Amino acid sequence: MPAASPAMVGVLALQGASALHIEVLTRLGVAAREVRTAADLDAVDALVVPGGESTTMSRLLEVNDLFEPLRKRLDSGMPALGTCAGMILLASAILDGRPDQRSLGAIDIDVRRNAFGRQIDSFEADLPVAGLDDPLHAVFIRAPLVERVGAGVEVLATVDGRAVCCRQGPVVVASFHPELAGDPRLHQLFLATAAAVR
Repeated sequence: MPAASPAMVGVLALQGASALHIEVLTRLGVAAREVRTAADLDAVDALVVPGGESTTMSRLLEVNDLFEPLRKRLDSGMPALGTCAGMILLASAILDGRPDQRSLGAIDIDVRRNAFGRQIDSFEADLPVAGLDDPLHAVFIRAPLVERVGAGVEVLATVDGRAVCCRQGPVVVASFHPELAGDPRLHQLFLATAAAVR
């Protein structure tokens, strides 16, 4: 296990690619489990919010009585990694979401869903990421984009000059799917961030 990493990392498993994140964390020697209920959430020290369909995930958080408990944990400083739809859910504002779609406000960014286009417009790129020695291979699938970055937010990576990976306090978000690229370094960066703020 990385030094001082969270004792148990949860992966939100209501919808989306939770199993692949658990595989990455397990390979890194970190204890990981699925989070589906408030009791599951109480049992973890940090959380990964995976990709998926953000409007569905938002609705399922409400239906499963997880939205408010999760918002409260994030407000109290629980570390979180949000990828693709997870970035959308953790943002301050969703510029083009459904009228009833809520975000958790864990990082001071505004995001636009599917900003790079539809599924056919998905792409891969090798991105320089602040804090990593070599570029990270990033897989973008119907990816969101950061339209506004708050004053306390650090931009870690960009595509065409626009933010696609950011960090604020214990929260790291990315437009892409690091769990698909076979490179665990974004998860490692998140675990180091989580350890630094404990």
